[in-house]
Amino acid sequence: MLYFERGSTAEQLTSSDLRGGLFAALDKLGPRKRVLVIPPDFTRYHSHAGLLTTFAYEYFRERLTDVLPALGTHSAMTPRQIAEMFAGVPADLFRVHNWRTGITTVGEVPGEFVKRVSGGAVDFPWPAQVANLIWTGGHDLILSVGQVVPHEVIGMANYNKNIFVGCGGAEGINKSHFVGAAYGMERMMGRADTPVRRILNYASEHFTGHLPIVYVHTVVGRGADGRLHVRGLFISDDASGFDKAASLSLQVNFEMLQEPLRKVVVYLDPSEFKSTWLGNKSIYRTRMAMADGGELIVLAPGLKEFGEDAEIDRLIRKYGYRGTPATLAAVKANPELSNNLSAAAHLIHGSSEGRFRIIYCPGNLTRQEIESVNFDYADLNQMTRRYDPGRLKDGWNTLGDGERIFYISNPALGLWAYRGRFED
Repeated sequence: MLYFERGSTAEQLTSSDLRGGLFAALDKLGPRKRVLVIPPDFTRYHSHAGLLTTFAYEYFRERLTDVLPALGTHSAMTPRQIAEMFAGVPADLFRVHNWRTGITTVGEVPGEFVKRVSGGAVDFPWPAQVANLIWTGGHDLILSVGQVVPHEVIGMANYNKNIFVGCGGAEGINKSHFVGAAYGMERMMGRADTPVRRILNYASEHFTGHLPIVYVHTVVGRGADGRLHVRGLFISDDASGFDKAASLSLQVNFEMLQEPLRKVVVYLDPSEFKSTWLGNKSIYRTRMAMADGGELIVLAPGLKEFGEDAEIDRLIRKYGYRGTPATLAAVKANPELSNNLSAAAHLIHGSSEGRFRIIYCPGNLTRQEIESVNFDYADLNQMTRRYDPGRLKDGWNTLGDGERIFYISNPALGLWAYRGRFED
């Protein structure tokens, strides 16, 4: 059922609008006694999920018993991040998702189904895993809150991804990432109907349909004024809200370009991007726009590691971003990588396949570290002086010496593609 919908490319929903929309939906649901909220973590700060979680606490008060950020394999939120993103929500309500041990396998999507929807790219069964708190917490309402935006693993972020991946287990996360990588990221991004989504939908239908999950989806885009605006709010207990949000997100977050981009500069906010695990959105979201032989310059003042998780960081350092053939060969030859398919998928996603240069300008990693994983290196201070984020505007810029570049201030908020490369 669709409980609330409001959205268009021209909407600018205020905090009051978000509060009113959420409360209207919750009123329709009727009284609840034990509520779990599942928002994203700080890496999705701009989603407005923090504000909506605060409103949910305002509505339910003591009946909101748990907040479980959908970390996936990300690091746990710090007290400062919780206080900033979820102002007014008591800190003692927050739980930390443990993707290695704190999960229950609730069913298995058959290998034949996975093979069919992936076009034969993979043929393994997929375990549907969720956090123990979701499965055995005894809640009579589970609010899954987040932003719908193009995503490299599943096509469009959110909906049941928040449950099965954001709050999933190691095997489920690993295999879901690898399905998307094997199928082909360019065939996935910006699409609501993908092999990974079909697998998650199968799991929702067969294994978690009895859970009282309601999905709260936002769509956020940058306006002509350069500021972020909430363009839509959709709340439902089925796919209807997600489908509407995904349709709007394509209009708001997807920029189709008439020419390939030869030089792109991407800025990674240091409060949001501290690893290439997250920062490689600069690659994922631009690869369909990049010209052959082009340059992608990534200004990353907060970059201090490759993986959010220590083991994934080690694997990235060992195997590097060396393209699909090399990564698949490494998976076949090395059990440590075949047992961590999300890391393998990430290595595939983070390579340009030799088609364009990726030049990282890190704040806290050395030239040796950057070059060891097969990226090019440039000095952050020198590149920032030339490509000053404080002076550049999103989109095309012409520098004083006539150099023409395309600038992106936050790659997590969009998807860019050259019309001749995007597959309909």
